[in-house]
Amino acid sequence: MRFRRILFVPGSLLLLLTVMYGQNGPPDELPSAPSAAKGQTQPQKTTPPPPASPAPETPPSEAPNAGAQAPPDNATPAASTPAERPAGSAQPAESAKANKPETDKPPQEDESVSTIRRTVNEVNVVFTVTDKHGRYVKDLKKNDFKILDDAKPPEEVRSFRAETDLPLEVGLLIDASNSVRDRFKFEQESAVEFLNQTVRRKYDQAFVVGFDVTPEVTQDFTDDTEALSTGVRMLRPGGGTALYDALYFACRDKLLKSQHSGPVRKAIILLSDGDDNQSHVTREESIEMAQRAEVVVYTISTNLSGSGSHGDKVLQRIADATGGRAYVPFQLTDVANAFAAIQEELRSQYAISYKPAEFKLDGRYRTIEILAQEKGLHVRSRRGYYAPSQ
Repeated sequence: MRFRRILFVPGSLLLLLTVMYGQNGPPDELPSAPSAAKGQTQPQKTTPPPPASPAPETPPSEAPNAGAQAPPDNATPAASTPAERPAGSAQPAESAKANKPETDKPPQEDESVSTIRRTVNEVNVVFTVTDKHGRYVKDLKKNDFKILDDAKPPEEVRSFRAETDLPLEVGLLIDASNSVRDRFKFEQESAVEFLNQTVRRKYDQAFVVGFDVTPEVTQDFTDDTEALSTGVRMLRPGGGTALYDALYFACRDKLLKSQHSGPVRKAIILLSDGDDNQSHVTREESIEMAQRAEVVVYTISTNLSGSGSHGDKVLQRIADATGGRAYVPFQLTDVANAFAAIQEELRSQYAISYKPAEFKLDGRYRTIEILAQEKGLHVRSRRGYYAPSQ
């Protein structure tokens, strides 16, 4: 009888941890934005989720995919929904004891932990190379580049490939605040044309988020360009601007949680004037979330002044920090040209996977620098990542 009691302790502990931390694990797995908690009381415009199952939640059955970033937490401007709970539910502890056979195997937490250790020290980076005239260079080899991770060469380069046809996961974030009302229609049509030209059926996925005070998902992940176009045209301008909240939400709740079987190019196209007056998270917190989700952010300014306004500098900072590019149109028709340039870049990529030297599970930010050996070539990639915590 004493041996049976010991067997039930892990299950009880797991149930207790589930009650304490919720479905998504302990809070230290992903440091949340310090100011994000303020936004939890703010309503979101997304469709209300179905009612939660009355049964208690189960502990997670397997470890999250570690990669080069930490798993998501629960603190965000957009509240998580009960619909995200696992389909199954745990039995109460007393019922589980009564029904559990004596020959049951102990919980297999060790197997999940070993999976994390096999994959946590591999970093994947997608990047572009241009010549001195800004033209994309697509025929380079692994030896044409020098990689520095935290200023040190990697221990091992595990794969390198030119990815001109990489599957895409694209988020289209459109500023629907009052400040863009006079040019909103043209921007909508430019975005629709971009989606029609970029998203391929059964291969790419995209979603549409409009934002003013809160982000609103008008079309979730799909490869249907008609549905995406409808999602864009549903947007109506009005209200303030919570740009950083929208970017944080799109990276954490959409792209960080997306499931895929192979390498993909995760990107956000952000159409805004860059002026934020309503967000609960800061600019740097939204950038950090994009880096954790390995998302490249392309920004298109709607200011049309070309004068280097404060909003344009904000958009430039977001693009540079994530390995994207900032576009500042001088006239309305240049918005469509910016979308076309982004489409070309998304099809002109390299992907590299490497094992960092002196890697530690300390949650620290590590820098990435990729240099072309040939003079006159410029490499653009994300500038770093956050190592997972133990």
